[in-house]
Amino acid sequence: MAGLTTAVVLAEAGASVHVIAEQVPGVTSLAAGAMWGPYLVEPKDKVDQWGQRSLEIFRKLAEDTATGVRLTSGIEASRTAEAPPDWATTLPGFRPCEPTELPAGFSAGYQFTVPLIDMPTYLGYLLRRLDAAGGTVEQRRLASLADAGPATVIVNCTGLGAQELAPDHDLRPIRGQHVVVTNPGLTEFFSEDTGLSPDLLCFYPHGDTVVLGGTAIDGEGDLTPDDKAAADILARCAEVEPRLAEARFLEHRIGARPTRATVRVEAYRQGDGAVVVHNYGHGGAGVTLSWGCAEEVHGLLADK
Repeated sequence: MAGLTTAVVLAEAGASVHVIAEQVPGVTSLAAGAMWGPYLVEPKDKVDQWGQRSLEIFRKLAEDTATGVRLTSGIEASRTAEAPPDWATTLPGFRPCEPTELPAGFSAGYQFTVPLIDMPTYLGYLLRRLDAAGGTVEQRRLASLADAGPATVIVNCTGLGAQELAPDHDLRPIRGQHVVVTNPGLTEFFSEDTGLSPDLLCFYPHGDTVVLGGTAIDGEGDLTPDDKAAADILARCAEVEPRLAEARFLEHRIGARPTRATVRVEAYRQGDGAVVVHNYGHGGAGVTLSWGCAEEVHGLLADK
């Protein structure tokens, strides 16, 4: 997600862009739900800036159904009466829910309209846009940043790969699992504010399918499907929306969110004169921050 978006921004600004990636598109990006919304990520001032810029762009993209982006209404709810997150209060249609609008067991909730992104469709759109801008893609695994070959600029958007390529040992995985099922007629999203719990509850309708979530297992990067976790996800979601109990299972989507204390977007010049820009560590907010961080990378390169 970060890599493709950054590649598009740079290619459309006139740079000669060659993407090298082990997987195109990456499995973690494909596994995202995905709903715009800052998710346990710092630093707050920069995250707010990057997120708002991405929101502006996603709203424009939602005007074209071929992008996979749609503006969708829904509810974020909590089982403890808490104030809504700052970012939600500025969204269109924001209002507190009436108690009768909330599922059993929930004490507070808020309705708003936000971009939902169907990731397989959206990543295909980004690849087509990169190609149209003259960018190229090569699928292979890098042993080091130098392994990318001679370049005046190297942009490191390798997610968890930055553990070795940066190297950055403050980076860790948070395993995320979603379940995709047939859509029994849902048109609105639902998301529970579960705080730091590893057990998430959300469902995002995308036409004929619904993405159900999820998990957030800190320190785990194994991408093997967990059938018990999938069954628990479906049970949690069906408790809120009973129609999901009859939905047909389609697939697992599993990724490892690249997480660190703060998102890393910074540039420096190597001894050989090449400029390296890091853009990784977005955790569960990769979609939310994608365009803002990509434009930050462009700005850093313009200053070099």
